[in-house]
Amino acid sequence: MEQLSGKVVVVTGAASGIGLALVKRFGAEGMKIVMADIEVPALEAASASLPASIERVTVACDVSDGDQIEALRRTAIDAFGAVHVVCNNAGVGGGGSMADINIADWKWVIDVDLWSVIHGVRVFLPGLLEQGEGHIVNTASVAGLFSAPFMGPYNIAKYGVVALSETLCSELAMQQSPVGVSVLCPSWVKTKIASSARNKPGVSSEEVDMISELAGPMIDAGMDPDLVADAVIDAVKSKKFWITTHDDTPAAVTLRTRSIIDGTNPPQLMH
Repeated sequence: MEQLSGKVVVVTGAASGIGLALVKRFGAEGMKIVMADIEVPALEAASASLPASIERVTVACDVSDGDQIEALRRTAIDAFGAVHVVCNNAGVGGGGSMADINIADWKWVIDVDLWSVIHGVRVFLPGLLEQGEGHIVNTASVAGLFSAPFMGPYNIAKYGVVALSETLCSELAMQQSPVGVSVLCPSWVKTKIASSARNKPGVSSEEVDMISELAGPMIDAGMDPDLVADAVIDAVKSKKFWITTHDDTPAAVTLRTRSIIDGTNPPQLMH
């Protein structure tokens, strides 16, 4: 999709981080924006921070709920008449020792990080195919390309997003469809994902603080979300599938791939 001006984009997780950066960049391209997030006050504040020239609507949405994703699409169509770009971006962090993670934590991370993307593709893809134009951007992570320890639920969800996106890419190519798909695989980015447990049902403030304290320094030193958004815009315009953001990602992927080819144990990779 080389021409974005006047088109409509839906962004989940739009209240902060990569999502808000995407909203700003797509808005700068002249697109109409549908901003979705589970945190309503933050969502409204994010919308209010945008230039008045950007047409947008906000939608409170729990992306793990397929019915709410369907309602999100209806709101977008009612507001702007069409959807052209869908950014399945909302996500949470979560992990721990594989011996200790409880089923509620497994379910919460996979519901938000994987099922939300499944719902997003299921709900929006038919309309994109019918209109013969569009692009889907699924936010995965380098955790979908190689596995670091103590991140089991997150790794599994992000591997799933990569697999879903690759499958969709192959199907669209077989159909010679003009609809495109990209998978975004960033490493550390300055977002609020370290404190995403604040939205987990039944979580204690102590748990939120502990997770934030452990991951916070690496995230604080991460890439500016605006640079990630620039890469996404380029991929949408050029119909590029893989979106990697960090210079050390290819080497890590190469090490993992080499271990598969050689039949050796997985390398110890951290990111």
